[in-house]
Amino acid sequence: MSQAFVKESDAVRSDELPDREISPHPNYVTAEGFALIEARVAEFQRGYAEAQAADDRPRLARAARELRYWTARRQSARLVPPGEDDGRIRFGSRVTLRGEGGERSYRIVGEDEADPAQGSLSYVSPLARALTGKEEGDRVTIGAGDALREFEIVRVRT
Repeated sequence: MSQAFVKESDAVRSDELPDREISPHPNYVTAEGFALIEARVAEFQRGYAEAQAADDRPRLARAARELRYWTARRQSARLVPPGEDDGRIRFGSRVTLRGEGGERSYRIVGEDEADPAQGSLSYVSPLARALTGKEEGDRVTIGAGDALREFEIVRVRT
């Protein structure tokens, strides 16, 4: 349809970007996760100022969107202090698992700091949910069908 038949108020400007989706889960963070959020806010504040000075509208739109997201995440962050070292897996725990592929360690963290390839799992991930409350020696099974995997918990650190 031609833009001639669209009201200006209904048109999406090419230099505007939709907001990033905010998770419906509580924004639990470790101290490192909160520092990461602070660094992202500072990064996008700088990027916004630089884009504004350069009159770079696409870059300004990207920086504004990211700044809105990270500012909202900072405002909703709930810092979770390290828990009692009672052997149970909880938010912030580092867990070593043994499965058919060998041993692998993960730390259970907030959504924004999760990076499974680097050994950190979001607390809302299926594996982290299956592990929460378990102890060394327990076994967990996740997945279904051909993706079914069983792990033994070999070490838990807070």
